[in-house]
Amino acid sequence: MTPPHPLVTRARRLADELLAPHAERVDQEGVPVSHLAAIRDSGLLGVNAPEEYGGSAAPAAVVRETAEILAGACCSTWFVQTQHHTPVLTLARSEGPARERLLGSLARGELLSGVAYAHLRAHPRLPVRVTRERGGRRFDGTVPWYTGWGLNDVMLLAGVTDSGEALFAFTEAREQPGLRASEPLRLAALTAARTVSLELDGLWLPEEAVVLRTPYERWAAADRPKTVAANPAVFGVTETALTLLDEGTAAPLRHRLDEVRRRAYALADHPVPHEHLEEKLALRTAAYEVLRAATTAAVVAGGGRSMLLTNRAQRLAREALFLMVQGQTSPSRTAHLAALAALGG
Repeated sequence: MTPPHPLVTRARRLADELLAPHAERVDQEGVPVSHLAAIRDSGLLGVNAPEEYGGSAAPAAVVRETAEILAGACCSTWFVQTQHHTPVLTLARSEGPARERLLGSLARGELLSGVAYAHLRAHPRLPVRVTRERGGRRFDGTVPWYTGWGLNDVMLLAGVTDSGEALFAFTEAREQPGLRASEPLRLAALTAARTVSLELDGLWLPEEAVVLRTPYERWAAADRPKTVAANPAVFGVTETALTLLDEGTAAPLRHRLDEVRRRAYALADHPVPHEHLEEKLALRTAAYEVLRAATTAAVVAGGGRSMLLTNRAQRLAREALFLMVQGQTSPSRTAHLAALAALGG
């Protein structure tokens, strides 16, 4: 039997000894800096970073398994740290000066990054516009959701230019001229992840802060496979919910979970990302259905105690609601609603 990857072992230790025991408290009080420091010290912030910059360049299966473990233990902590991985990959594929300035620090976890680009998926609406100004770039508009405010050091910010390019640049994750954050948003789930909205009114960044410029259509085509794929966090939260059930109730749900996960990950490893998109989307929706069933069963099994905000089943059920809309696009929403409608047919 092949031993687990060292990062999987470290993730399980973190989950068992730190994240899961404190998850209900974190849900109510917020993700502490100490949780993120522990993840940094474990090397998990560099899971997908190039080895030459201090990362692990771990296989995709390891990236998925560690995400499952962290999300199943404390979804709020997972959600803050998962923002970090897209900026790392974006820098690793870039050739500009920001790569040498930031990639090593991000790969080693010395800096923590957030992301402010999901609004690009609202096209043809353009919540953030980018124009040229004073030898750099000016950002104007609203970022509806930014997670990790007060925890992140830097952010990867995106907007669309007048010529129709998606443009990504790094800036410090703090209030500054042209950038103002709202009060933390009170959400039904994952308020602990410190999500705010950002108002951009003439935020100016130098040209060397830019890490990616590409036609919007090209970016959207590359992004679509990500938005139709099943999220490993969904499987992680489902696994935890199943531990709250008796074996007779859990067994059929676990069988369904294993089957959906097996098929979803097989397609995720397909060498051509843009193939089988409809099947990937169907499996994403199927994963949500198992998640919903497992977390609802956990609430039912817990009885009245499940209505306490400090109850584990209650937290998992709210996290499930969050995961159903996280990263949602029009195609994924339509597919999920069709599946729900079919249940009543």
